[in-house]
Amino acid sequence: MSASSPQATLIQLDRAPSAEFDTVLLDLDGVVYIGPKAVPGAPEALERVRAEGTRTAFVTNNASRPPRVVAEHLRELGVHAEDDDVVNSAQAASALFAKRLPAGSKILVVGGQGLYEALEEAGLKPVGSMEEEPVAVVQGFTPDVNWKLLVEGTRAVRAGLPWIATNMDATVPTPYGPAPGNGTMVEAVVTATQVQPEVAGKPQPTLFLEAAARYGSQRTIVVGDRLDTDLEGARSAEMVGMIVLTGVHRIADLVAAEPHVRPHLIARDLGGLMEAHAGPTSGENGSVTVGTSRARVENGAVTVLENGDDALDLARAGVVAAWAHRDATGSVADHEALLKALYAMESEGPWGR
Repeated sequence: MSASSPQATLIQLDRAPSAEFDTVLLDLDGVVYIGPKAVPGAPEALERVRAEGTRTAFVTNNASRPPRVVAEHLRELGVHAEDDDVVNSAQAASALFAKRLPAGSKILVVGGQGLYEALEEAGLKPVGSMEEEPVAVVQGFTPDVNWKLLVEGTRAVRAGLPWIATNMDATVPTPYGPAPGNGTMVEAVVTATQVQPEVAGKPQPTLFLEAAARYGSQRTIVVGDRLDTDLEGARSAEMVGMIVLTGVHRIADLVAAEPHVRPHLIARDLGGLMEAHAGPTSGENGSVTVGTSRARVENGAVTVLENGDDALDLARAGVVAAWAHRDATGSVADHEALLKALYAMESEGPWGR
């Protein structure tokens, strides 16, 4: 098992991740909760993980709320969480500024309370307008962002102030589907200034590496729902990454994934932390077998050769076959036959479209 394997494909775990790793770093939105509600089964799964002696911690790009508020929300959902179990991108951005600027430096905040508190904890002074003469600007997600605040950020960037974005997530999951995330708001400022920000959060490895160091982790697994943040960040930090199919990205996204964003493990939900994971084996004519399921790419499309007895294993086999096809040809395989077979096996499965 290696997170930095030269082949960007799935790995095999003969033991459950809860037994293989000492720390689980979990994304929040789309993994543990969606909006105000827990993902079904998530609190129970995490309690089982903790009961085995494995640490659970939460690493999120969402900078809108301070860690103590996030931890309180988790506890309300039945998830064990201390305040210092939460690490967010507001803290990462504040740490970067604290290393570069004198204590007490004024930072313009295009964001919410999470950024204000993180900056203050780092010894910096958050401000809300250019009239207060800031020396830098930080931008993070808040559902209360408005045009006037974006204008202030644009003024700061056009004036040449250093600019850090907490993250570039284009969307955030909601009970009604994906909604605009911080990356969308950052792009508004980019469009107005033609300047690109430095990014503190995922997919940069900083959050994961700092969290692992904070908790003294020797064997760390990252769990997320987004390829372009959680899983890319796991690979950049050289950690094993597991995607759960409860949030933004589903099978169609996995089929098209480039090597640097691919997960090492695929699970339906956080119950995958308590299960062994069968690995892929290659066969004749590009076939891939996982468990009792087998698939390959024929004429540019994923073809199911054997459904097997586990829809998730079929999904894994089809995804790995599609990756091999993309790596060899540069083309993304058609996945409709795979999805049709998956829904035939498990009509309520988390496969997506």
